Amino acid sequence: MTLQQIRKIRVSENSNIVDESQTVIPVPADFTRHRFPNKWQKQQKVVTGANKGIGLGVVEQLALDGITVVLTARDEKRGLEAVEKLKESAGLAEGQVVFHQLDVTKPATIAPLAEFIKTQFGKLDILVNNAGIGGAIVDADAFRASIVSGAAEGGTVDSNKVMTQNYEQAEECLQTNYFGAKRTAEALIPLLQLSDSPKIINVSSSLGKLNCIRNDWVKGVFSDAENLTEERVDEVLTEFLKDFKEGSLESKGWPSFMSAYTLSKTALNAYTRLLAKKYPNLCVNSVCPGFVKTDINFKSGILPVEEGAARVVKLALLPNDCPSGSFFAHFKHCEGDASLRNGGCIIVDAVCFWLGHSY
Repeated sequence: MTLQQIRKIRVSENSNIVDESQTVIPVPADFTRHRFPNKWQKQQKVVTGANKGIGLGVVEQLALDGITVVLTARDEKRGLEAVEKLKESAGLAEGQVVFHQLDVTKPATIAPLAEFIKTQFGKLDILVNNAGIGGAIVDADAFRASIVSGAAEGGTVDSNKVMTQNYEQAEECLQTNYFGAKRTAEALIPLLQLSDSPKIINVSSSLGKLNCIRNDWVKGVFSDAENLTEERVDEVLTEFLKDFKEGSLESKGWPSFMSAYTLSKTALNAYTRLLAKKYPNLCVNSVCPGFVKTDINFKSGILPVEEGAARVVKLALLPNDCPSGSFFAHFKHCEGDASLRNGGCIIVDAVCFWLGHSY
């Protein structure tokens, strides 16, 4: 895919409405094809939830860039099969991709992963937190129909007709998508700090933007960058689960469509900002890969896995002076997380990236 133009855009301080003013910047025609094997040859990377979908696509593209990748998955059999599949389909050398079992909801499996990386490689350069679940039982046919009709995109879908959401699923979703990513990052940060170019990429979603939530208290907590803490994030999630159990999600202004998934990604975006602030030597960002054809949406997405994975890879391979604590979505770099407050974006045809301070 060839980059045709870059549009510099401004974002209204108090809204998510974008005003465009075109500024074309020359970009090499082959820029989108990141292939720097010599530069990345000695790097090591971990991708969670990588036995299929976007995670597997990320592993393949990074391995082709010469990076040694640790592919992780809950199911050992599926993980090993994924590694063999990559060797055959991509022609990867032995040891280019290695498997290690990991269930991000179980701390007992995270410590062995950290020890494995320390023993085998001595350090870690890049962590991609990709493991995630939907947090609901979805009627596949009804879901596809909502996509075709545009109801899902327009926010008019009747979630009760499309999915069933219960407390146990909501709790599991938060434990996987948010707390799992948090546990993994905390365990691997000591190894990342030994790298010359440490990065954490949290795979998020546009559903994690604050305009998907009507609860003013929640918006206030997440948009208050100066006073935001991990404890405050946990407080929001605890309140969400309490209201979920009491059946008061709608009356309290919580999202009705994929409620737990939405909150997990909002929390993940907030955690991204907190990590970036706590560890200024790390480059920590979250990214929405787009509406990709994966199992979580019954292959009803718009983008092929390769393109969604490419967006994650581009972010992972940004230079050391890249932004940190940011959320990238829909070809845009959105500083200041989901609220876009006092921030800006750069739209690029195939990948988001940062240009100094003039974005």
